[in-house]
Amino acid sequence: MTNYIMEDPREARRLAEKVDPKIWVDNYFAHFLSNSHSRILDVGCGPGVLSAEIAQRFPTTSVFGVDASAERIKAAESYNRNHENLHFSTQNAEHLAFDNHEFDLVFCRLMLEYSPSPETVINEMHRVCKPGGHVVLQDLDGQLMWHYPEDRELQEALEIFLRKAKTTGFDPYIGRKLFSFAKNAGFTSISVSVDPYHLYTGRIPDKELDDWELKLDIALPLISEALGEQKAHAMKKRFLEYLCDEDTLTYSVIFTVTGMVPLSTQSNEKKD
Repeated sequence: MTNYIMEDPREARRLAEKVDPKIWVDNYFAHFLSNSHSRILDVGCGPGVLSAEIAQRFPTTSVFGVDASAERIKAAESYNRNHENLHFSTQNAEHLAFDNHEFDLVFCRLMLEYSPSPETVINEMHRVCKPGGHVVLQDLDGQLMWHYPEDRELQEALEIFLRKAKTTGFDPYIGRKLFSFAKNAGFTSISVSVDPYHLYTGRIPDKELDDWELKLDIALPLISEALGEQKAHAMKKRFLEYLCDEDTLTYSVIFTVTGMVPLSTQSNEKKD
């Protein structure tokens, strides 16, 4: 399993502040919870903000969060000590330590873009989900890459960095692939939605500029491996300056793909 390129204690805090868990659960999740005693798995849970929101909102559910990063799990446990129905563990998403068909709902948000083998992870999510249960896959497409007007020097530096990042498993175009991966894994009743994620027209708001500066600082060791230290700092500066330019547009989108594990799955396995 390849090292996570954003492994840094500051990343847990950044991720926790990045999402509004109440809005996310309302928009993407709550309508699945018809069974008040559901078992739910958050794959790549990070600091556990979504897991905690679900556990709090639906106290009769059992919520499990797993992440390959021991630092993320440590942060999740420290943030969420008050929910008896919430459980965290360090696990490799390519080999989940759960039996077949344990969960009614399995979801993964913004983790597959960093996975060296996203299809293996999705197959594992299918395996541990009950027949008739649902899996929700959500990830970005175009992160770092889509800008206009184009700054050729910046774009070339970003492309060099991304070639290096891909050796760790990072895929800036994972979002568009999720539908195909879900089909290959055997899900049925697949639905797809696409929403803006980053959208900066003109100068980026100060709060989001600070978030990007922190994100680039965390990634700087890998950027330096790709470009050399001096050029890495120059790329970071140029990228932040681009985001502050009143005449530029930067964007990415987020794909949400939902599928159901077919009811025939269990009977087919028994025949095998």
